[in-house]
Amino acid sequence: MSGETTGGIKTTLRIEGFLVFLCCVIAYQHIDASWAIYAIFFLAPDLSFFGYLLGPKIGAIAYNSAHSYIGPLIALIASLTPGLHSALLVALIWASHVGFDRMLGYGLKYSAGFGFTHLGKIGKARST
Repeated sequence: MSGETTGGIKTTLRIEGFLVFLCCVIAYQHIDASWAIYAIFFLAPDLSFFGYLLGPKIGAIAYNSAHSYIGPLIALIASLTPGLHSALLVALIWASHVGFDRMLGYGLKYSAGFGFTHLGKIGKARST
């Protein structure tokens, strides 16, 4: 599949994911928020997998919407509004999830199927 990242760039993106994850966890620790809340919501972006029940194109859109940094950054901006402190928790948990996935090699999805990502093939697609 064209468009997949390889070599040193792939490694750089995975390191970047680790650093985003690490920074978010450190920031979360710094604001002294509930780790129970973190644990409960860390996997929430993975609910986007259900989009694949409607086919690979809808699945990729749903997954990518929940697994890009756009949403967490919007939540971070919203957290600057007085009274929306919880948006900071959302931003940090969400961005840490995205960083964690990138660190593991799970990239944004192509509509060819779940296994085709910008960081390379994963799962069954990897063996094809």
